[in-house]
Formats: sequence, C-alpha cells, structure tokens
Amino acid sequence: EKWTDSYGRRCLLARRLVERGVRFVQIFMEEQPWDSHADLAANHRGACLRTDQPVAALLRDLKERGLLDSTLVVWGGEFGRTPTTQKSANGYSGRDHNMQAFTSWLAGGGVKGGTSYGITDDFGHAAVENPVSVHDFHATILHLLGLNHQQLFFLRSGLEERLTGIEPPRVITEILR
Repeated sequence: EKWTDSYGRRCLLARRLVERGVRFVQIFMEEQPWDSHADLAANHRGACLRTDQPVAALLRDLKERGLLDSTLVVWGGEFGRTPTTQKSANGYSGRDHNMQAFTSWLAGGGVKGGTSYGITDDFGHAAVENPVSVHDFHATILHLLGLNHQQLFFLRSGLEERLTGIEPPRVITEILR
C-alpha cells in the first residue's frame, strides 16, 4: 500500500538480512515524522499508518521462520513528547521533547512478550514507578546481546568512559525471559 510501502520494504530487507546472518540491522523512517513540534496529531497518525503494519509483519515473519527468539528487535526514538502542547508560528499544535518519559519496545531475543514496565504520572510527564534511564536501557540491550556493559569503554578527551555512563546502570531483569 502507498502508506506502508517505504517502511514495509525496509522491514522486508531487514528480515532478509537477518535470514542471511547479518548480525546488526538498523532501519529508520525518512523525514523524522515523530519529531512533531507542530501538527502532532496528523504527523503521528501518519507515522503510525506507515509503521504499524510493516513492524507487525516483520515480527510475524521472524517468528514464522524461527528467527524471533534469536533476534532482538528494538523500536524507539531518542526522546518522548511532553504531555502539554505548544503552538507554532503557523498555529499548529505540537509538543516539545521530553526526556523524562518516553516509550520504546523490545521484542524477541530473550524478552518476555506482553510485558509493560514503568509508569508515568497522571499527565505522562515523568516516570514515577520503575523508571528506566537511557543507560539502563542500553545495559539491558547489551546484556541481551551477550555483552557485559561494565567492560565496554570509549575514549573521551583521552580518558576511558564507560559506554553506559558513570552512574551504575542496571539490567532490567524484570522484562527478560
């Protein structure tokens, strides 16, 4: 279909690469439709129309081929949206970036299916129960990939810095099988 063609082809290509043994595949949506400072409702509705069916088909295809249990699928962005609107110069309502509460999901590769983790306040502004930092999220993904996040460093200004930050992150074991 017109709405799902571009992202659907990317999901199909991702599945084919996994079938051939490629160990890391990243797909994305063009034009950053989730970053909606203006016209949020229309942008997000359109982004959902373009992604929902292709992602569902990707997960179904991986499962039917026996690949989902050995493939970690990570879906998300780098931030959420604030629960309050902002008006743009052209009068369209959007929302600003929100680092205090956002949604990502994991499937396959050692993750419990049907699990929801963490709760926000009544407004959706900040996590109030079981908050997960970005470093916790990264530590969990690395754990699922068989890597010990405490042994991974990079150089910043000539000094070693842990990939998952200075504060000790935790692997979110509650979502693991």
